[in-house]
Amino acid sequence: MPNSSSPHQQRAFWLRHLHQWHWISSAICLVAMIMFAATGITLNHSAQIEAHPTVTQLSASLPAALRAELHSLSSEEPAALPGAVTQWLDQEFHTRSARAVPEWSPEELYLPLPRPGGDAWLRIDLGSGTVEYELTDRGWVSYLNDLHKGRNTGSAWTWFIDLFAAACLIFCITGLFLLKMHAANRRGTWPYVALGLVTPLLLAVIFIH
Repeated sequence: MPNSSSPHQQRAFWLRHLHQWHWISSAICLVAMIMFAATGITLNHSAQIEAHPTVTQLSASLPAALRAELHSLSSEEPAALPGAVTQWLDQEFHTRSARAVPEWSPEELYLPLPRPGGDAWLRIDLGSGTVEYELTDRGWVSYLNDLHKGRNTGSAWTWFIDLFAAACLIFCITGLFLLKMHAANRRGTWPYVALGLVTPLLLAVIFIH
């Protein structure tokens, strides 16, 4: 933008760029913001929204070759299961066991498999090779609530939340500057902004102890 630009040209320049960043960030945030706003309500009323968990229990027998492979490693307490074992478990129970950290004991191997909207675990009896799997599903509301909190969602979803939050900041900051530039023609601008600041502040001071 040239230094010789008139105030009118400068205003037009900033309005054009602020509007561009504002609508792009709002388009990026739109769907996720609806989801986060809706789950904010469900989380705020979680005591009134009753969950009906569904528990699924399965069992199988670990092949002898894989059982022998576990016996050779159990005393070393490895950080992860052998690839052949995780592949068999994932095919048999439709899990993602490679991401879990096993807990070893002389008699068994326990694999916690937490997930959004529920829980799961897997136990392998090192003596008999019996594999027990239990999955608890608490429904879609619980699943979306856990996405809101980033609970047991993995690093990819964590990165998404960070990027979404950055886009929301851009949306809000550009919106603030647009409010400032249009405030002269809209008398209610700053009273409404002040209301949005004072209301949660008063509620926090008066009702939250």
